[in-house]
Amino acid sequence: MTKPSSKFEPTPAAQGFAMPAEWAPHEATWLAWPHHAADWPGKLEAVRWVYGEMIRKISAGEKVRLCVGSRDEGRLARRVIQCAAGDACTVQLLPFPTNRSWVRDCGPIFVTRRGRRREKAIVQWHFNAWAKDNHWRRDRRIPELAAKRFGHRLFHARLDGRDVVLEGGGIDVNGRGTLLTTEQCYLDPGKQVRNPGLSKQQFELALREFLGATNILWLGQGIVGDDTHGHVDDFCRFVSPTTVVLAQEKNPKDANHCALTENRERLQGMRLEDGYRIQIVELPMPAPLFHAGRRLPASYANFYVSNAAVIVPTFNDPNDRVALGILAELFRGRAVVGIHAVDLVLGRGTLHCLTQQEPA
Repeated sequence: MTKPSSKFEPTPAAQGFAMPAEWAPHEATWLAWPHHAADWPGKLEAVRWVYGEMIRKISAGEKVRLCVGSRDEGRLARRVIQCAAGDACTVQLLPFPTNRSWVRDCGPIFVTRRGRRREKAIVQWHFNAWAKDNHWRRDRRIPELAAKRFGHRLFHARLDGRDVVLEGGGIDVNGRGTLLTTEQCYLDPGKQVRNPGLSKQQFELALREFLGATNILWLGQGIVGDDTHGHVDDFCRFVSPTTVVLAQEKNPKDANHCALTENRERLQGMRLEDGYRIQIVELPMPAPLFHAGRRLPASYANFYVSNAAVIVPTFNDPNDRVALGILAELFRGRAVVGIHAVDLVLGRGTLHCLTQQEPA
């Protein structure tokens, strides 16, 4: 029988911890300063200015914890932030070197529990660069460094003593027990296999024990161009405990049409943790973007919900305004603002991929 962790370390769920929804109040947002030039060929400087704009919007309502790899990086980050955002007092530079900047996947994933005061802990999911790259050892240390720096408990996601791999972009939660993920990302036996030999039932056990999920919903394929092989945050996101936005491609000749239509059909037959149907709101897709002959994973679903604003990737596309309008109706208590992401998406991810929330 598969057992989570070990008998000496009760799991987060056994101790009352669970992962809150992204729209729950934050203490901070985590970012990592962009430095890996190969992610944004010829555009690294432009991307750094996009970071300045992201930080300006996010820091209006919460702290920003920014991982930097050296003093020189820190000084550069300060200059850009001060030019773009003005007052940088809500930005904390942390001397945590990274391989790359995709903090959603390698950064600290927080769980909380209620008591006399809310307690936070971090789950270490043993990041391995999407089971396709070799440079991940610095990235994998970020949850451990975060726990040590801020005095949080650190839970290692393990089954029968074996590390379990998961990325934050591969899941989405409604804060009440329901979790969305994809078969392409975590069940494909032949490509980018995160956890070789781990069954669907075992992976679900890890989600239940380490994130407090009680209702796990499996979608199918992700969008074309996503080099993570099926992250859910590129096409389907919770926007409330009962509602998701789902990217849809109306052009039947587009490479994303079939997969996104099939995911809608799946969602229509799924239920929330209380047995009710999921409300589905459609988001358009932007027109295809390409670089060096390869399609990029441009999607409005890769937005990030901060305390002060919902920041949404935009692509100089007529559907930018449509997507912003849809999200503004769904997040009426927050400003919904577009962030130019044509340069960001060269790295095959945008705003959600670069951020990680720390609950209050």
